[in-house]
Amino acid sequence: MNTKRSKRWNGSMDTLEADYLKGVVVQMKAYGERVQFALGGPGQKPNYQVVNTFDKKMAFDGNHHLLRAEEHEFAVGNATVVLTLEQIEQTIAGIGMTKTSTSSSVRKTRVVGSGSKVAAKPGDLIDIQKYEYFKNNMQKLPEGIRAYSQQVSALMKQGMSAEAAFGEIVQQYF
Repeated sequence: MNTKRSKRWNGSMDTLEADYLKGVVVQMKAYGERVQFALGGPGQKPNYQVVNTFDKKMAFDGNHHLLRAEEHEFAVGNATVVLTLEQIEQTIAGIGMTKTSTSSSVRKTRVVGSGSKVAAKPGDLIDIQKYEYFKNNMQKLPEGIRAYSQQVSALMKQGMSAEAAFGEIVQQYF
């Protein structure tokens, strides 16, 4: 007998239940437009954190209750890539489809950080790329760099990569 209750979540979006993801969407609509799921945790309903445009984070448990997350819980390697509200809604829409089509849509959803083409607005992709670069290089960047977030976005809209845009701002102001 194979039950979902005793298994830990394997990190694959297509194994999450639609009702659980709908609860995640409710929290995202209330608190922020991006989400990241913890890979380590109990059961098939992983803890997750919602991230708003100011990079403020609110963590929730698998029952969608506020959670005081441990610092390492959403660290690189312990969590999924950051996903947008639109991507979560697309995943929900894909639930109930054949395994092959669901898996391929999940693959597209999960590789956002690598620059793959996904059905998202260009501004959203810039924000995601900017956030990922900032998160991965926070220790190297100057303390007040957040004040120049809009300028980094403007440079990225002109075609610069996140790394080049942050480098330009550091060179100009620090």
